[in-house]
Amino acid sequence: MADTLLSVGLDVGTTTTQMITSRLTVVNKATGFAVPEMEIAEREILYKGKVHFTPLSGENLVDKEGLKALVDREYALAGIKREQVDTGAVIITGETSRKENAKTALEALSQYAGEFVVATAGPDLESILAARGAGAVDYSEKTGKPVLHMDIGGGTSNLCLIKAGKIIATGCLNVGGRLIKRDSRGNVTYRSPVLSYTVEENIGKIIQDMVSALEMAAGLRPADEMLSHYMTEEITTPWEIPKERPVISFSGGVADCIQKDYSPLAFGDIGPELGQAIRKSKLCDGEYILGTETIRATVIGAGCYSTTLSGSTVFYRNVQFPIKNLPVVEFSHEKRAEETAVFSVSGEENISYRRICALAEHLASRISGPIYVALQADAAKALGHALCLLVPPNRPICCIDRVKLTEGSFLDIGAPIGPALPVVIKTLILSQ
Repeated sequence: MADTLLSVGLDVGTTTTQMITSRLTVVNKATGFAVPEMEIAEREILYKGKVHFTPLSGENLVDKEGLKALVDREYALAGIKREQVDTGAVIITGETSRKENAKTALEALSQYAGEFVVATAGPDLESILAARGAGAVDYSEKTGKPVLHMDIGGGTSNLCLIKAGKIIATGCLNVGGRLIKRDSRGNVTYRSPVLSYTVEENIGKIIQDMVSALEMAAGLRPADEMLSHYMTEEITTPWEIPKERPVISFSGGVADCIQKDYSPLAFGDIGPELGQAIRKSKLCDGEYILGTETIRATVIGAGCYSTTLSGSTVFYRNVQFPIKNLPVVEFSHEKRAEETAVFSVSGEENISYRRICALAEHLASRISGPIYVALQADAAKALGHALCLLVPPNRPICCIDRVKLTEGSFLDIGAPIGPALPVVIKTLILSQ
C-alpha cells in the first residue's frame, strides 16, 4: 500500500511570492523477498497559488507580517491547515535574500508554515529546484541531450548543467530584471548594489553586459572580466561546458519576456528589455526551450522535489522527529562534534563488520550528545546496533544510508514513511 505526503512549496523571490501544494506518493519498488526500496513515485500538484508581489517594507526590509498574512490566505484557498503539512520547502531568493531581516522572515515562515516545512536558501539548491520544476531535467533524460537551464528572476540567474538527466553542476549570477527599477516615465528609482562595479548609466549597455555574462557562463563567448562582475560570492570559476552545445532552457519571470513583446515599462523594471535582449543573443541562436513552467518553476521544484528518501535499512532510537537544520560534518578521525551535527561518511560501498564496529567506537568516543550519521554505504542498521552497545540507552541515535552529504550543507529528517525516512538536503546561505 502506498503512503502519501502533503508537501508545500513557498518561494519568496525578488519580485514575486508564490505557493503550491502537492501530494507525494511513496511506494516500495522492491520485490516481496528483497529489502524494501522506498521511493517517491508520483508527484501530483494539488494547488497553484496566484503570483503575488513580494511584500516589502522599504528597500531593505521584508514585510514579515505581510508574508505571514499572504501564506494565511493561500492556505485557506488551498483548503489545508499547517498541521496537515508533512514536508516541503520555504526558500528566499535573489535580492530578497539580501534584505536585512531575511533570516528572521525565513525563520518565521518555517515555524508558521508547517511541522516539517523547511526554511532554505542558497544558489545550489535553488538551481536544482528550478531545473526540476521547469522540466529541464526530464527533458535531458528523455532526449539524452545536455541542457543548461537558466532560471532568470528579479535578482539572480540560477544555472544548472544537466547531462542525460543527471545534474552535473550549478551556478548563480547576479543577473535579473529587478536589479534596476523605473517609474512610469522611465526614470531609475532603484539600482542594486551588485551593479556598483560600474558607473555606467546607459541601461541598454548594462543589459548587454548582463547578457554577455550569461553567454560566457554558457560557454558561448570567451570569458573575461565581465563574467567576474556578475558572479555571486559562492561561485568562483565557471564550470566546464561540454563540447556539444547544450540546449539552453529558460525559466523565471524574465523567461516570460523572451518570446513576448511587453512594453519596456510594463513591470517597472528592466525585465522586458532583458528578455528581448536574450532573444537576440547567442543564447537563442541555437536550440533553446522555455520550461514547461517559467515563473513557477522554483516554487514547483520546492513543493515537489525538495524531499527525497533515505535507504530502507535505517536505525533510530529515542529520536523525536522532525529533526531540523543539522549541520553536516564530513567524517574524519580528527574531528570532534562540539555541537549537534550529522557526520557524513562517504565511500566504502561494501563496508565490513569490523569497519562498522571501529566506526561506531570512534563516533561514540567523539560525540557526547545525540549521534546522527549519514552513510553512503547500505549499513545504517548495523552501525546503529553497534552504537547501542557503546552508549547509554537514553542517548538518541539516528543512522541513515544511501545519502550523500557535503560539509557546509544542512539536513532535515522527517518521521518514518514505511521503513525509510524523508530527508531534505539544503543550504542555509543568505547574502549579506
